[in-house]
Amino acid sequence: MKVDHIVISTAYITLGQMLKEAGVIDTGGMAKWYLSEFIVYVNGEEENRRGKKLVSGDLITLADGTKYQIVNK
Repeated sequence: MKVDHIVISTAYITLGQMLKEAGVIDTGGMAKWYLSEFIVYVNGEEENRRGKKLVSGDLITLADGTKYQIVNK
């Protein structure tokens, strides 16, 4: 399956910011709801904290199987 890249220019991005950047949610406030309704995996482990720090190399898998990888600019 294809992996989409989320390019960051900082040391990390939070899971909530990543979901917004990827277009999964419309506002940052929706992150808490999304994570309570859908299973999200970070590097193969279930994650439900919107403030989870994601760094370059992290692989995020959404409930529908969509995959995103964090990469540095």
